[in-house]
Amino acid sequence: MNPTIKKIFSYRMLCLLLIGYASGLPLLLIGSTLQAWMTQAGVDLTSIGAASLIGLPYTVKFLWAPLLDRFKLPFLGRRKGWMVFFQVCLVIAIFSLSTVNPKDNLIQLSVIAFLIAFFSASQDIAIDAYRREILPDEELGFGNSVYVTGYRIAMIVSGALALVMAGTIPWPEVYKWMALLMAPAILFTVISPKEKTATAAPKTTFDAFVGPLKEFFSRPGAFIVILFILLYKVGDLMASNMTTPFILKMGYTTTDIGTIAKTFGMIATIVGGLVGGALMLRVSMKKSLVIFGTLQAMSTLGFALLVSLPVGFASLASVIAFENLTAGMGMAAYGAYMLSLTDRRFTATQYALLSSIMGITRVILPAPTGYMATIMGWETFFIVCTVAAIPGMLLLIPLFRLEGEKSTKEAVATA
Repeated sequence: MNPTIKKIFSYRMLCLLLIGYASGLPLLLIGSTLQAWMTQAGVDLTSIGAASLIGLPYTVKFLWAPLLDRFKLPFLGRRKGWMVFFQVCLVIAIFSLSTVNPKDNLIQLSVIAFLIAFFSASQDIAIDAYRREILPDEELGFGNSVYVTGYRIAMIVSGALALVMAGTIPWPEVYKWMALLMAPAILFTVISPKEKTATAAPKTTFDAFVGPLKEFFSRPGAFIVILFILLYKVGDLMASNMTTPFILKMGYTTTDIGTIAKTFGMIATIVGGLVGGALMLRVSMKKSLVIFGTLQAMSTLGFALLVSLPVGFASLASVIAFENLTAGMGMAAYGAYMLSLTDRRFTATQYALLSSIMGITRVILPAPTGYMATIMGWETFFIVCTVAAIPGMLLLIPLFRLEGEKSTKEAVATA
């Protein structure tokens, strides 16, 4: 069998798909799906809006990630043990949520939902470290894409499927079903490949908290790496933040958004991620970041072009397909690169920190895009979003230079 095909259809990749499902299922159950339940239960809009704070653990998970690097449970290894523990907690918590009436017990509902967010974010810490430890460097791109595919499938289950179910059965029953659908995650983890045990855990809790930061910031160009993580996808994030209002302003309907922008776009993102990951089995990380990043930036120009095109299925579908396809490819390289940056002793902490840094860009930088689109007009706005991708791409030059110097030093030291 061709070596590349063998890697694509390996048992390891199947398990990553299933673990991605386990990671993605809880997210919308405390997000838009919970908001729908609260709305139909008659909860006021102020409370529904404040419920967004429930997701805070996803943003600050790096605060307790060192504990998962430092300690291990007495079963299944340092990573898989924690994964199973938090998955059991998630099944219990999601089921518990089904027993609460949002209207009458809003505080209790919020506490349980917050616990779900904490358990889910903690599971993600362990899963991210586990992915790094079972994947060889050359498989990080495709492995990350497979994992994200499982994650997105789970979001369809806890988002679209849950909402459809709510149309035929009471909301508490929906959440009982979601708890049942979360339970197989435990089995998925148990049957997954054993993690590597050669890398020692931090010897003290102090070392678990300080060691990851000390190791990372002692590297040449550490701040350039952080700046790159902040800027690599900024143009794409700015454009996507205004995509829905833009499509509606162009004369398309909410049905068009649902069928083309959401469903069709989701499929294109999954395909893009898998294609990008598969290409990374043959193409180096450097080339992938350059090629996929360039395509990602160019796709934003499609929205500027859409301004002058007649309203129609073909026009919107083409732009959405290309944008989501390249976004999936860019995320494959971006996610793999962040995984490759972690030291195996501190994988959980360093990846949690890097992903939190990425979250800063996602939350803060797109904030003024509505104002920008208003004063610039749509066409100019999307051109500016394309240009905004350039600084991140230019940072690849010093990053590659630093990597080359590191390789030269290692070669000299080995000789």
